[in-house]
Amino acid sequence: MSWLKRMMGFEAPKSETVAPAAGPLGLACGRAVGFDPSLGLLLEGHSRVCVPASQSIWSEGVIDLGQSHWLSRYYLDDQDFWLQVHTSGARDGQVESLILFNYLDCASVASEAELRRLAGPDSPIGLPRYSLDGVEFVREWGSEQGQTRLVDFFERVRSANDEAYGIGHYAMLYARDTGLTARREFLLFTVEEDGEGAVSLSTALGVSLYTTDLHLI
Repeated sequence: MSWLKRMMGFEAPKSETVAPAAGPLGLACGRAVGFDPSLGLLLEGHSRVCVPASQSIWSEGVIDLGQSHWLSRYYLDDQDFWLQVHTSGARDGQVESLILFNYLDCASVASEAELRRLAGPDSPIGLPRYSLDGVEFVREWGSEQGQTRLVDFFERVRSANDEAYGIGHYAMLYARDTGLTARREFLLFTVEEDGEGAVSLSTALGVSLYTTDLHLI
């Protein structure tokens, strides 16, 4: 959809759909993952992120950030939940961060005017601070004093039935301290464009995990 690229001011993302290679922490399509049963109680009162029950990974995505940094995303059977692993060196190299995300909302975007209102210059997304239900988050990307552009990247996705496809992302990340040691809460806005040109805006809330917070089943 050319109006999306024009409004965002970006070139079209490179549309490779090569299947992801082996990922970090032993995570992969078809593997089941469980979470520390005490994690939900620990987060209570500090984060709105919900901790799911044990379940399988339905699909995985890979984002090459360049300079030997990678994001690996694991989408669970319950489509409201996904894991993101940031690694450096190799894709299965040093784990820099591990985040559990919950989707809060996903809305289709039908026009440039609607996108401007929801995630463009006419929206608060990209400003230095963002308030969600009275909770303030600080922008992680961009150093501008005012609104900054969304960050673009391309995700290569493979599902458990070996279907492979690509998704273009234009995203902005916010974060705040939770009061828990080494655990932050994240707010991620993403304008997504699939291979057929359909555009949507998703909102996800995430929280930092330790690698010991999850285990493979």
